[in-house]
Order: sequence, then C-alpha cells, then structure tokens
Amino acid sequence: MRKYILIILILFSLSTFFICKEIYSTERVDHECIKCHQITNEEATNLLKEIIPDIRILEIRNAAIKGLWEVSVERGGQKGVVYIDFSKNLLISGSILNVKTKTNLTQERLLEINKVDISKIPLDDALVMGEKDAKHRVIVFTDPDCPFCSKLHQEMKKVIEKRKDIAFYIKMFPLPMHKGAYEKAKAIVCEKSLALLDDAFAKKELPKATCETKVLDENLKLGESVGISGTPAIIMPNGTLVPGFKEADALIALIDKFS
Repeated sequence: MRKYILIILILFSLSTFFICKEIYSTERVDHECIKCHQITNEEATNLLKEIIPDIRILEIRNAAIKGLWEVSVERGGQKGVVYIDFSKNLLISGSILNVKTKTNLTQERLLEINKVDISKIPLDDALVMGEKDAKHRVIVFTDPDCPFCSKLHQEMKKVIEKRKDIAFYIKMFPLPMHKGAYEKAKAIVCEKSLALLDDAFAKKELPKATCETKVLDENLKLGESVGISGTPAIIMPNGTLVPGFKEADALIALIDKFS
C-alpha cells in the first residue's frame, strides 16, 4: 500500500513540475505560468487587513522567488514589503537574500519605495558640514541626545575629509523620548552652529536658545510625512532614505550608489 501511495505522490509531483515547472526559482520572470496566477489590489487588501489593519497597497509585482507576489504597502505613513504566495493562503514577512551577490533584495526594495522628494525639504535652517557647492548633497535628520547620531556625526567628518564633493545638510529632529533634546536643538538652530551641535554630542551644557522658532516643529512634521520616525535618518542625493548609523566608507559607498 505504501508503495502505491509513493508512486502516486511521485506522479503528482512530476505532473506539477511539467505543468508549472517555472514557478520555483530564484530569478525574476515573466513567463507563461504566471498568466494563470493573478491578484488584484482589492484581493491583496482583503488578505492583509485581517492581520494588518488600515493597510494600503502601493504596488504588486512578481517576487524574486517564483510563486510569490511582492506587495509594497503603507500604513500610518510607514512603507514596507510583504509577500503573498500564489495560493493566496500564505503571508510572508521577512527578507529575501541573494546568496550569490550577498545582497538583501527586500532591503533594496524598501530603499526604493521609501524615496523622498528632496525638493520638498527646505534647507535654509540646515547646518552645513562640508562645502556648500559640493556636487553631492546629503540631508541628515539628527537629534542632539541620540547616541547613534553622535557616532554618525564623527563618521560624517571623516567623509568630508576624504571627499570634498560631498556635503551634509543637517536638520535638527529632536525626538520626544529625549526630554532635553528639544531645547538643545532650539539653541543650535537659533545660532545655526555646528560647534554647539558638537558640544551637545560631547554632553556639554548648551546656552539657552536666543530666539523663538517654528523650525523644529516643522522638521518633526516634515519628517513624519516622509517616513522618518527615528534618528539618525539619512536622505541620499536621489532621495533614498537610509535609516541608522553608517561608518564613513559605507556612507561614501551609499552616496555614490544613490547619487
């Protein structure tokens, strides 16, 4: 009996292979088999809202793994990527990695869909590190009480020592979780002083703000609108949003890639 069951399973597997053998692969494809597998935005929304309420579908396309759709989504101003299988029964949340190239395909897609329209970011209030006429402008949202912002700040100094064609435009973005950050950021903005920002990162006491300004509130509102919820946040010359700390060489590589 077991022998017959095994034969049936093998025949079923082979028939599936010949009918739709192209589904399972690591290469992106547009082949005949996919024509019989389609999903609408409405279907994807209905599937996802059971787990992720208030979800909005941005785009659906074939994933790098055959048999999956890659679904770009947005919820509460945050954009992300999930995967739905062709049976429409499985939702996958996580990263797809290309072993040969050692690249995180999901992370690359996240960077792509989280691009920012840099023309909408005013730079009049920004502190400039580097030459103002540098070819590559990088916008950095920072918090004077953020330890990783402090570390990034030192790496940014290394970058401009190596590359005179790169300049950083620093916008103050004090997080509510840091109680003293707002007043420190206000003092820095009023004086438009890199030296005061250095002092803040060195844990030195800053003077009180010498002006009244709406810049910080506007920065916080702007950051929220472009998907920034933490610091440091780095916006590359082409609008790609890269969160978190990066060492100087990695930062240079990203700037060259996204310019």
